[in-house]
Amino acid sequence: MALFGSSASNLVGLDIGSSTIKVVSLQSVRGGYQLEAAGIEPLPGGSVVDGAIAKREAVADAINHVFHSRKIKGDQIASSVSGPAVIVKRISLPARSAAEVGESIHWEAEQYIPFDIAEVYLDYHLLGPSEDGSETNVILVAVKRETIDNQSDVIAMAGKEPAIMDLDSFALHNIYEVNYKPKPDRVVALLNIGASVMNVNIATGNEFIFTRDIGMGGNYYTEYVQRDLGVSYEEAEKYKKGLAPEELKGTVSTVLQSVSEILCLEVQKTFDYFRTASDFEELETIYICGGASRTEGLRDYLQETFQVPVEFLNPFQKIKADGRALPAGNDGCDFAVAAGLALRYRGDKPTGPAKKGSSFSFLTGNLSQILKKLTQR
Repeated sequence: MALFGSSASNLVGLDIGSSTIKVVSLQSVRGGYQLEAAGIEPLPGGSVVDGAIAKREAVADAINHVFHSRKIKGDQIASSVSGPAVIVKRISLPARSAAEVGESIHWEAEQYIPFDIAEVYLDYHLLGPSEDGSETNVILVAVKRETIDNQSDVIAMAGKEPAIMDLDSFALHNIYEVNYKPKPDRVVALLNIGASVMNVNIATGNEFIFTRDIGMGGNYYTEYVQRDLGVSYEEAEKYKKGLAPEELKGTVSTVLQSVSEILCLEVQKTFDYFRTASDFEELETIYICGGASRTEGLRDYLQETFQVPVEFLNPFQKIKADGRALPAGNDGCDFAVAAGLALRYRGDKPTGPAKKGSSFSFLTGNLSQILKKLTQR
């Protein structure tokens, strides 16, 4: 990924979720990275809905508070988006040069993007020719402009500079690659399970192969526990983490398993779809992270369903970190996306403003780092 040893300063990684924001600051050191500080801050209900910021001032205030409380330095931010406003597709075009792809990608994208092309930011990355040389394979990325612009505005409201806008799924792959240095033929799935969105990535070695955002997460567990047991939101949140009264534990476990079944069905659909579209090798491991990944029984249910080892993704496995850098009692599992964003540096920033309806390389740098190996195959 050509990130180690960079003379450029790392940006502060900011992951704005639907229930919390997470912030990570890393320092480049000899041989890798060191965690300077990490912080997590709850958001008022309804602050972020379907990946879009609805309560701008509340989110800006939360950003300021976590920076202050965790003494996080740096005002240049790498943030990310996910959810229904994001489209990532692998497409095949008639064989053509890189320059020809650049000239045609805008109108080629129209048939793959279910939004008005004038209302999205576009980026793409060449994957190289098909086996018979008749086609050029491309990763196409599109994000609704209002989503990018709104999040950038909120970061600016907090007195910070939105230097990079990325995708949750790409940041997740970045942090996995840095910490696990996988063997070339190792196939894994990365599940980042947040409150309302689950990112599912599939990777072979260091290669980012496939991603899908699923519109469900920890809130499903909370809502089902509330409904079936008639308890408050706060009680449901505690119960799903294994803190239910002894007399309710059996009932809670049954409710949680019913939600895990729904979640696993969506993951299975993702795996099945990918199998039909590629030469899918058998999974070796599933890594899970995000706040909802700790839901009681979920890890065991995933392992039982897919019959592969399921491990918690440790975003600081190869990053030097002491206990003081993380919030008390936090094992780091919440910070995978924020840590992946904190690997970014100022030199990644695209140059020049986007013209309405034209390609805008808001992912420049990251795509070339994550996907460059695909072009060298």
